Amino acid sequence: MADKRDYYEVLGVSRTATDDEIKKAYRALAKKYHPDMNPGDKTAEAKFKEVLEAYNVLSDPEKRRQYDQFGHAAFEAGGPGGGGGFDFSGMDMGDIFGDLFGDLFGTRSRRQSNAPMQGAHIRTSVRISFEEAVFGTEKELELTLKDECRTCGGTGARPGTSPVTCSKCGGKGQVVYTQQSLFGMVRNVQTCPECRGTGKVIRDKCPDCYGTGYVNSRKKIQVSIPAGIDNGQSVRIRGKGEPGINGGPRGDLLVEVEVARHPIFQRQDYDIYSTAPISFVTAALGGDVKINTVDGEITYTVKPGTQTDTRIRLSGKGVPSLRNKNIRGDHYVTLVVQVPTNLNSEQKELLRKFDESMKGKSSEETEKTKKRFWK
Repeated sequence: MADKRDYYEVLGVSRTATDDEIKKAYRALAKKYHPDMNPGDKTAEAKFKEVLEAYNVLSDPEKRRQYDQFGHAAFEAGGPGGGGGFDFSGMDMGDIFGDLFGDLFGTRSRRQSNAPMQGAHIRTSVRISFEEAVFGTEKELELTLKDECRTCGGTGARPGTSPVTCSKCGGKGQVVYTQQSLFGMVRNVQTCPECRGTGKVIRDKCPDCYGTGYVNSRKKIQVSIPAGIDNGQSVRIRGKGEPGINGGPRGDLLVEVEVARHPIFQRQDYDIYSTAPISFVTAALGGDVKINTVDGEITYTVKPGTQTDTRIRLSGKGVPSLRNKNIRGDHYVTLVVQVPTNLNSEQKELLRKFDESMKGKSSEETEKTKKRFWK
């Protein structure tokens, strides 16, 4: 046994490593050296067995205590630990290979049992307007949901009869298969195919639910959409999902919100953006303009000499926070100066005279600016 490497060294962890650190190291190495990932590679196969042996000892609190005290001698024949050498025979590989293959092939192998389990969640969607997303709303959904069958009381058995204990698994919901592998005899725990993990078998099924224990019914569900919700976010309604298994609680109903586009407003986080047209005269001389907001139309006083694409901020006119509807974002409005079109001859002439007058004024203002700059 002297040629064996230290188990901590094999897994690449310290002697003070936690159980989670040991398991994480094992899973990474097991996937790296697994024979299925390295077909025909004897070196990888030997390393995989070495990793598995190290994990089998260090993942067991009692074996790890013996190893920390006596080293490999704890498992030698006649050693202090009373072992007869390491042997893969009789190891329960269900959890080990279930987790390993689950990660290798992108699926998670989960044990099923007759213990109570929460029902599956149901997903649906609801479409609302931009204003409804800002201020919140109430919606009514009509869905097909499962309810406990009243005829059999949810047992799935015909009235007067009862489900019987599964003879294949003895009511455990799991069966153990022992088979020979390259590591010796291993035990693999799987969901019982006869009762599908429930531990019970229905011999005489209920005529109304056909043995499922549930019947479908159309129901109307009220959904409260909170103020400030954004497109793609969901509202959770607890206890409105699929019925639980073996007496477990119902799952939840997840309602995804689809917010319709608005012809004027655009949203970014809790702020709203829009544009507002103003006349050439108002931009030049200043004045009041009407601006649309989610709270209604307001009057805003434009300063004289306002240029096109000037952005103004309407504080507190944005979207309420989901956490506190009294806290709102801002509304940013871009002012766009409209150039007059379809002018008549008299209007055109007035504009030409205005332009001529501005040329001299512009030169005069330029000279004044220069003098102020060079002072």
